[in-house]
Amino acid sequence: MGRRVRPGGRFFFLFPALRSDTLNASRKLKSLALMAAATASFGLHAQAFPDGKPITIVVPFAAGGPTDRVARDLAEAMRKPLDGVSIVIDNAAGAGSTIGNAKVARAKPDGYTLLVTHVGMATTPVLYRKLTYNYETDFEYLGMINDVPMTLIGKPQLEANNFKELREWISKAGGKVNLGNAGIGSASHLCGLLFQSELKAEMTTVPYKGTAPAIADLMGGQIDLLCDQTTNTTSQIEAKKVKAYGVTTLKRLSTPALKDIPTLDESGLKNFQVTIWHGLYAPKGTPAPVLKKLNDALKVALKDPEFIKKQEGLGAVVVADKRVEPAEHKKFVQSEVARFGPVIKAAGVYAD
Repeated sequence: MGRRVRPGGRFFFLFPALRSDTLNASRKLKSLALMAAATASFGLHAQAFPDGKPITIVVPFAAGGPTDRVARDLAEAMRKPLDGVSIVIDNAAGAGSTIGNAKVARAKPDGYTLLVTHVGMATTPVLYRKLTYNYETDFEYLGMINDVPMTLIGKPQLEANNFKELREWISKAGGKVNLGNAGIGSASHLCGLLFQSELKAEMTTVPYKGTAPAIADLMGGQIDLLCDQTTNTTSQIEAKKVKAYGVTTLKRLSTPALKDIPTLDESGLKNFQVTIWHGLYAPKGTPAPVLKKLNDALKVALKDPEFIKKQEGLGAVVVADKRVEPAEHKKFVQSEVARFGPVIKAAGVYAD
């Protein structure tokens, strides 16, 4: 106890000052306690997830389309590493994928609402000037799924039989070439913009409401060219209902129907590469242990022989590089935004 003194008839107690190291020790103990509590909380998240509650994968496109098929195949492959949990697909289509994307951005960040979408994650930030979400800050990136190559095809009546002859024909046509696409912001629209940019040639773009009517008009000779993903063009190429002038990968494809088609790169469009890739996302703020469980399950799914076989059947190549890691996935999407942005802005075509 401190000394007692009596100045002027009043009593005061004088206590020695608390030592600073005692205060520091107290603060450290409190910090350790908080860290332990946080660790325990994360541990509970990891142990509880998934707790039998179904996981929903939002697909921002209509049922039956290429992205829907990829998501359904992935859901089946991820069930086993996620303890057999039920995974359901929610097709929230519309507005070039932005409706579904926004739905996931606003969802509860608990791991039970995920998003599977394609290259639109990198193009909608440029095509849409009033988005309600931010592609960089409103999502957790879980890893890439696949790459879907594209093909440049022409109407069967075209005289050109290879890309060299096609390039000469486009040059002579002087802007009178009709280049179809499946709508503003679609894969075929983006490929077409890049193709014109690389050739430094202006064409008349003809947007359709989907790939099916565009291909139908191409086969009928109403449009001249179309650049679309192999999931939509392989059967027509195999049946010789259209002419194939090149694939948009740097290496030739191994698919039997496409293996003899040269790359546009080897045909003279150096480094021309466009793929329609798919990725997996969660809402921002999803706990780190849950994100790890989901990423681990994704990696297991991507090595599943049945999943790989199904993707090959779609003409897709399952990702087996560093883009399966969340940080690399995000870097890749950012690089795609930087690549597509100037081309879209130069064309001056926006979706809103």
